Amino acid sequence: MKQIILATKNPGKIREFKQMMKKYPFEIRSLLDIAYENEIEETGATFEENALIKAREIAAKYKTTVVADDSGLEIDALDGAPGVYSARYAGATPYASVVDQRDGSVVRSDDANMDKVLAELEGVARENRRARFVCVLVMVDEQGHETVVRGTCEGEIWHRKQGENGFGYDPIFYLPEHELTMAELPEDEKNKLSHRGNALKKLEKVIGRDI
Repeated sequence: MKQIILATKNPGKIREFKQMMKKYPFEIRSLLDIAYENEIEETGATFEENALIKAREIAAKYKTTVVADDSGLEIDALDGAPGVYSARYAGATPYASVVDQRDGSVVRSDDANMDKVLAELEGVARENRRARFVCVLVMVDEQGHETVVRGTCEGEIWHRKQGENGFGYDPIFYLPEHELTMAELPEDEKNKLSHRGNALKKLEKVIGRDI
């Protein structure tokens, strides 16, 4: 069975990718599955540059097909921020717990990131809270061929956290046509609409040729 390594340690992304790619006869492994301990420095200025950095590093080391993702939230009223800094917007290490300096309580970095966004948009009218999720996927195959695709999902920033599903900024990302936040959608419905799902649909045209 052909192996594909997902160049991420983000549990939420791993779960979504494995769910969306289960139709293919591939062994899907993440950096957590292969116990890859190094941290890949995301020094790029764009989602595309960061995804390429991750995909190339893992493909060179393991000599197998790699899919890397770089994704984030762009908010028009914040001139596109948090953008490539989405995972560490509040200054915390991504996916780790951080201590709230106000009261010493432990909060997830996701919550800290959302709190910062909500604070920055306090008082901003709904019509000026437009935003989008962006996902860039890079696949590097065993021959070193690179494929780059981009998917987006348009919405707006809700005025409070709402919903228990998903991860990242999902609880504050509102989809007007569904009258729900991304975190209120069932996982299979979210995967149909999400930036990551839209990017994967484009990548599937390349993956499908290898089946």
